[in-house]
Amino acid sequence: MLANIVIGLIALVHVYILVLEMFLWDKPAGLRAFGQTREAATASKVLAANQGLYNGFLAAGLFWGLSLGVAGLGVKVFFLGCVLIAGVYGAATASRKILFIQAIPAAIGLGLVFLA
Repeated sequence: MLANIVIGLIALVHVYILVLEMFLWDKPAGLRAFGQTREAATASKVLAANQGLYNGFLAAGLFWGLSLGVAGLGVKVFFLGCVLIAGVYGAATASRKILFIQAIPAAIGLGLVFLA
């Protein structure tokens, strides 16, 4: 039960990231969230939208795993693993805060899934 709540929250965070990257990247909310100038955001808008789409796929996979109930264990583990790897890579290459937004929650989710 707790694992599914955490997975649902992680999925919602990725939906939020999708919205920020695909639709708000060069708007005030996106500029604040990613600490960018309007010029840099305008130049990278297409790349950000692509990133947002991938975050949407992560969210969709997590929601899919939740929708399968007990049969979704493998799907949940796979997509949490993807989020964890993406979070570690993002923290190492882009911003350390990604570790706290993506990687650590995914690791907690995986731990809870394996304890359940």
